[in-house]
Amino acid sequence: MLSVQRMTPFYTSKEDFRLRLVFAYQYFSIVKGGEVFQFVPSEGKEIIINTKSLQVENLGEVFVFQRGTRFIRLPLYQLLLISDLHSHLTTILEGTENVKMEIHESVKMEAESLISQLEAENKLRMIDYALETRNQQLFYELTEGL
Repeated sequence: MLSVQRMTPFYTSKEDFRLRLVFAYQYFSIVKGGEVFQFVPSEGKEIIINTKSLQVENLGEVFVFQRGTRFIRLPLYQLLLISDLHSHLTTILEGTENVKMEIHESVKMEAESLISQLEAENKLRMIDYALETRNQQLFYELTEGL
């Protein structure tokens, strides 16, 4: 298994609902078998994340890492599978102020409606509880305004 030692984007940009993370020398390194391999931007050099679905869009991008004369070529999808890259991406996303989950008005209204319904059901259960325990004070507090 590989682990990401360092992952700092050299450049980030937000275009509509996509976040581009561009990497350069010395900003991305992995550890394999106790040896550190440095990122080489010879093929792929960016990760594109859809900020609505939080999915990586360019999974076929090939990243190359080098240690001395040895090279490791890994497609992004494979790098996500065999390393802790996902946790590093999550950290980057949490630290990026430009990434905000867009919540549509209809979803907000549906959530508010559901919360109101759950609160009403909970209030009825509490009234039942007050009746079962013969707690008149609680019963009167709960039925005020009904």
